[in-house]
Amino acid sequence: MLAIFVAAIILWISEAIPNYLTSLLVILSIVLTGVTTDKTAYAQLGHPVMWLNILSFILASMLVKTQVAKRFALWFVLKFGKNASGIMISFIVINLVLSAFISATTAKAAILLPIFMVIAAIYGATGGKNRNNFGRNLILQNLFQINLGANSFLTGSGATLLAGSIIAGAMGWGAFSYQDWFKVAFPMNVLLILIGWFVGSKIYFPLKKEERVPQIPGGMDRLRDELKKLGKMRTDEYKAIAIFVVVLLLWATDKQHGINQTAVAFMGAVVALLPGIGIVKWNDVDIPWHLLLFSAGAYTLGAGLDATGLSGTMVEALFAGLGITQSTPFWTIYLILTAGILLFSLVFESKTMLTLIFIPIAIGVAQKNGYPIMSLAFPVALLVGHVYVLPFNSKPAALLYTTNQYSWSDTFKFGITMMFISWLMIILWGETVLRWFGYTSGVFF
Repeated sequence: MLAIFVAAIILWISEAIPNYLTSLLVILSIVLTGVTTDKTAYAQLGHPVMWLNILSFILASMLVKTQVAKRFALWFVLKFGKNASGIMISFIVINLVLSAFISATTAKAAILLPIFMVIAAIYGATGGKNRNNFGRNLILQNLFQINLGANSFLTGSGATLLAGSIIAGAMGWGAFSYQDWFKVAFPMNVLLILIGWFVGSKIYFPLKKEERVPQIPGGMDRLRDELKKLGKMRTDEYKAIAIFVVVLLLWATDKQHGINQTAVAFMGAVVALLPGIGIVKWNDVDIPWHLLLFSAGAYTLGAGLDATGLSGTMVEALFAGLGITQSTPFWTIYLILTAGILLFSLVFESKTMLTLIFIPIAIGVAQKNGYPIMSLAFPVALLVGHVYVLPFNSKPAALLYTTNQYSWSDTFKFGITMMFISWLMIILWGETVLRWFGYTSGVFF
């Protein structure tokens, strides 16, 4: 199991072969070496969270096909983006709203990228030699918002779903509650996004007077033309909105009615695909199967770690090397684990892989030292989306770097600052919000 685990991590990081092919090799290796049964290994693609991933892509495809997401973004920017500050605040709202509906950060970045480019040009930022602080703020803050917006919702990304699934499995729950995740994660990430806006636009990249208003006369007319091309709201757009609102309401009230997230997503997807009533056909659905195969391999790797107890063995070895024992204070372990996942995100290219490694470690540490699993695993899970410091840290980071609106030094100094602030925030959250909801007894007291 250790050999398979190490080989998988090396192949996923180096990308010597495609990540989905590595996952297929992982599944095959675990079966052939008898780490776990073929039934357990092959069942991971039938895991409830895998189904939730698939169904979320079906629901997200409604927004892409009907173009209701694009319409919303254009309308909001035109309505409230009268100046630079209005533009920045508009995208905060847009990213949070889209994060509730779209569970793929790359898809959100792809939807918003053309709008970024037009707005940046209107404000005189055309990239390269024409970089300015408006362009730096627009792209870097949106990258930050895309990732933290996803972290605000249990269904926001595959990584958050995986984190919730691993924790729920360790706790013996059927599923992690959407409501429990939201009430802790959403306010924290909104606060971090607002701090990011201040740090970017007031400290690192303050806007000059001329950058605060459009520099191309009539430039916003280009966005109005794009909105006009979409025409009037169509019936299928209203249907898409109605389906998503109902799905979100059911997700948000899962503890009240007892229907889990996967069942709710099934209902929404079935309605969306129904002939004559629905909005999309199967061929319209853009499901990235290579990512799902990668996720299946990650889940199987997790099943192998669980079957062999390797996570516990590695935790014991790690803690022995660091000189940490059962007498080590809770606050020391809390700081090490939360700082560890943030630091390792600088070298990993997949937050799913980061989740797969650190959440089992946090669970193992909690069990070894007699702490509640949620007291360490949940704070670590809340940090899985912090993959924005360098262009290779995530697909949205790589995609937005191609705009040529900022340099490596720009993204590093903004990103590393926000990462440090995020670490301070999760410490504060451990002492306050997580304590109020009963997940920790406080970090220091």
